[in-house]
Amino acid sequence: MDSKKIIGNAIITTALGIIVLRSKKVKLVYLDQLPSFIHEFVKLHFSTRRILKAVQHRKLFNGTYEVLLDGEIRLAFNKRGQLIEIEGNSKLPNSVIPSKILDFIAINYPDNVIIEWELEKKYQEIELDSGLELIFDLNGEFLGLDY
Repeated sequence: MDSKKIIGNAIITTALGIIVLRSKKVKLVYLDQLPSFIHEFVKLHFSTRRILKAVQHRKLFNGTYEVLLDGEIRLAFNKRGQLIEIEGNSKLPNSVIPSKILDFIAINYPDNVIIEWELEKKYQEIELDSGLELIFDLNGEFLGLDY
């Protein structure tokens, strides 16, 4: 391979790398620049907690906000303002968990509490303080355990 081809390939590779890096960014977001839906959610469901840090994960066609509250609580929202994940090290507020899931846990796992909830495209997943992970459909119907 001659040197012109090597240089040309290097330029193309570098340009593609820059495009990929620019399409996925993580950016620190100052609290006064956070969307109002995040402040409203925290005020409604975590009124005794403070926002410690927020980052925006920007991808080519979508993105998310990740928010860390004191008490080691992590929230994630999609760009439409929908909560897609919440993770803590203790019981999550009932107000952030769909009622059908709360009812199922109260009946079937009365000695446990939910410490994590995640919304996927086709299902919801929770984790109990025992480490057990359960999967529910989007309507809150129990589907099974996550192994």
